[in-house]
Amino acid sequence: MTSPPAPTRQWLALVLLAMTQFVLVVDTAIVIIAAPSMEKVGFSQESLPWVTNAYALAFGGLLLLGGRASDILGRRRIFIAGLALFAVGSLAGALSTAPLWLIIARVVQGIGAALVSPAALALVMTLFTGEKERNKALGVWGSVAAAGAATGYVFGGLLTEWFGWQSVFWVNLPIVAVVVLLAPRLLPEAKDPSHTSFDLAGAVTVTGGVSLTVYALFNAGTSGWGSAQTLGLFAGAVVLLAAFVVIESRSSNPLISLGIFRIASLRNGNGLTLLTQGAVMPMFFLLTLYVQHVLGFTPLQAGLAQMPAALCFTLLGTHVGNLVSKIGFRIPATVGSIIAAAGLYWLAQAEVGGNYFADVFGPLTVTAIGAVLSVVALMIAATAEAPASSAGLASGLVNVTQQLGGAIGLAVLSSIAAMSTARSAERGNDALTSLTDGMDTALTIGAGIAVVTGLLAAVLFRKKSRPAEAADSGSAVAENEGAVA
Repeated sequence: MTSPPAPTRQWLALVLLAMTQFVLVVDTAIVIIAAPSMEKVGFSQESLPWVTNAYALAFGGLLLLGGRASDILGRRRIFIAGLALFAVGSLAGALSTAPLWLIIARVVQGIGAALVSPAALALVMTLFTGEKERNKALGVWGSVAAAGAATGYVFGGLLTEWFGWQSVFWVNLPIVAVVVLLAPRLLPEAKDPSHTSFDLAGAVTVTGGVSLTVYALFNAGTSGWGSAQTLGLFAGAVVLLAAFVVIESRSSNPLISLGIFRIASLRNGNGLTLLTQGAVMPMFFLLTLYVQHVLGFTPLQAGLAQMPAALCFTLLGTHVGNLVSKIGFRIPATVGSIIAAAGLYWLAQAEVGGNYFADVFGPLTVTAIGAVLSVVALMIAATAEAPASSAGLASGLVNVTQQLGGAIGLAVLSSIAAMSTARSAERGNDALTSLTDGMDTALTIGAGIAVVTGLLAAVLFRKKSRPAEAADSGSAVAENEGAVA
């Protein structure tokens, strides 16, 4: 592994990597806003969600494989290769004239993103080895990535309104070109010399299991949670993931050394990230419906309405990283989750006759402040103990829990919102009142999940659990990984 570059180049490299992750996250939200305009290509109302789902399915399903590929083949190499695939998918999407081709283009984009994202985060961990600097860098990374989820709606509205839906794909190409040109100059190559081959059986089963899980969540929204198709998909996912655990426990060169899950902060950080994402991320979708249908906002105005969250994520992330260096994971994760819960519950009081500043701006800002505290602290917890040789794998795990948490939360809370909306309509309420009732119910449950997350963080993390302690624990696990695997 090459030695880290000089400090100035380190931070330039971080800007490059964070900008790339921002684009990957934005590419989910940006297409949601543009999707209605894509009906002109030939999409039906039933097939239109697959413009988003195809990307998320490929992205989420292949993240673990992408993380381990970066450890084996080289993180910079996989980063650049993934960007090339993402660019090909973006070009194909911009030129698509039929639904099938656009969906295929989104799958290609998702595959590229699954290679880029874990490699990029692993490079951040490689570039910044000191506790304080790494936490600051991870704070920047986490806040920029989270901001992408909010600002994607703004960019989607602007680009679609001014230049047409194809522009949400064209805009990726110059950004990717700049990153690919600068990557060899700013990013070091790094890989794990102890792993020289892929665990094919493990890769197939975990990719299939995660992909089926994501697909089952999407399917549940249309076919129902109790339908034979949904239950069959979940059953298939359980079988594949169980087979994966058996394969990994017997493999001499596993895709995932199961010993990594003995690291307490990695295990707890990922588990709580799943809950945090599930509680907070659906808010952006539900809020978009509320401000457009109830408050009468245009798509562009709806995107701009999310800007307070984006600003909180962007401005506070670095400070949270510094805070974790001083006081550990426990307090930011606990307090952040409780603050986010308060914001979600406040937002759940919104009514049909409300207005943006009274019913949205305040609770959205509070939720975002709590979320950035929790998300950044948990991401640092989930990666701080990981051995250097498994940085790509640890990064892949973080990305998987973030993707799955958001997908599970959106599927569950949107279904709850739909059922609550239907019950409200049955009671004789008008459409807007019913829609608002559904959103309020879902957000209240999201607030409850955030409270549970905060309580678990207070219990699971040691009172003085800090990244420096984590590094020592990770080294011990690294020494024993081979025996466990």
